[in-house]
Amino acid sequence: MNPIRKLAGQTAIYGLPTIVGRLLNYLLVPLYTLYLPPENYGVVSELYAVVAFLIVLLTFGMETAFFRYFNLKEDKESVFRTGFLTVIGINSLFFLVILFTNKQIADVMLLRGHSEYIILLSAIVCIDAVSAVPMAKLRSENNALRFSAIHFTAIGVNIGLNLIFMVFLLDPARPEEGVLFILIANLLSSLVKIVGTAKDFLNLKFVLDFSLSKEMILYSLPLVIGGFAGIINETLDRVILKHTLFNRGGMTLVEAESELGIYSANYKLAMLITIFLQAYRYAAEPFFFANASEEDRRKLYGKIMNYFVAAVLFVFLFVALNVDIFKYFIRNEDYWAGLKVVPILLLANVFLGIYFNQSIWYKLSHQTKFGAYIALGGATLTVLINVIFVPAHSYMASAWATLIVYALQMVASYYLGQKYYPIHYNLRKFFLYLILALLIFFVTRIVNLSPDEFSWTKMIVHNLLIGFFLFVVYMLEKPTFRRN
Repeated sequence: MNPIRKLAGQTAIYGLPTIVGRLLNYLLVPLYTLYLPPENYGVVSELYAVVAFLIVLLTFGMETAFFRYFNLKEDKESVFRTGFLTVIGINSLFFLVILFTNKQIADVMLLRGHSEYIILLSAIVCIDAVSAVPMAKLRSENNALRFSAIHFTAIGVNIGLNLIFMVFLLDPARPEEGVLFILIANLLSSLVKIVGTAKDFLNLKFVLDFSLSKEMILYSLPLVIGGFAGIINETLDRVILKHTLFNRGGMTLVEAESELGIYSANYKLAMLITIFLQAYRYAAEPFFFANASEEDRRKLYGKIMNYFVAAVLFVFLFVALNVDIFKYFIRNEDYWAGLKVVPILLLANVFLGIYFNQSIWYKLSHQTKFGAYIALGGATLTVLINVIFVPAHSYMASAWATLIVYALQMVASYYLGQKYYPIHYNLRKFFLYLILALLIFFVTRIVNLSPDEFSWTKMIVHNLLIGFFLFVVYMLEKPTFRRN
């Protein structure tokens, strides 16, 4: 079977639960912004920014290590057991620390009197981290039906509980209760993964291969550092924003939380690209490792990049040129002041996706340290730009920092990859697709001086231009796709 078609099929199979789940959670944005004022939604956003940090730390790169060693070692059960026990040990220690320090952490996060948020948040990330390796095992075994069933059930529980809590139980006079309800719904939905992979938990033998564990940890450690630094690029702006505006921007805590809420709600509009990336990641990582021994693998990776770039730029245009429609997902007009960050963040996520697709070079060449270096450099720049410019420019500085950092990481990864694991990427097509997409975007902005206001004529013209972009891609890619 054509490997590119196979990757597309696996992206659809394994990405479907992610796409549907993210889209359904995306539909929670209207619910949250309808029932929660910006300051309370800002608290939710900050907490889930912390979740992103912790999930990288607590999974400890064992998903990638599992795929790597699952394809290298003959004793696959030992690989699974070792990775699983390692993650369980890390998370048990972490949760024990949280039980003794949750009040102090709440105070540092300016959430005095709400230490229950910290406990619930920690329970969520520990459950998600511990279930990550059994879920990765399902992917490696091509058990798509069970994998999808578990994800869809967890999604259903989360959506259902959110609707019940927010619509029927939330007291409008106490909107802060909404934060607690959202965390409880997430906790119960995360438990679905434990139930769905209960067989792996019940049959687990507590026999750890220390030598293999050390080998997997050493392989994963640069990925953890890189992933942690990458999450700094992706989410630290939401933590810095609140604290910087409160401490140095002359705002009250409520005002700072409101700015964070506005920025975070509009960030969600840029996350359609992230949804695609997550779906792609589920299929791509095991696919790349499985094809690592093929003679023409580098040629294959280069072709895949052509299709990938076209796909993410299509999503960029689709959302950016229809933002006057997408804004209605945010039900409260108080949030619409932040719509101007959406195109910036969309383009930033395009560069992030390209960087992710390139990153296979250091994973396959066992040069994961370079992923850490790139991410640490990006993290440093993210912190500097936010700390320097947020007090004067608020969340606009955060959006531009994200774009600048992801663009530089993409470029750095390309040049390092060409040195240590050369892959021939078609740069002409990359720049053609990028310039065409940006040209379409800027022309529509220049012609239309009110880009956030809806009109039928504008919608038709914009989507015809998107169709033109797809037509150009189709005409250029059709010959190569047929040959392969």
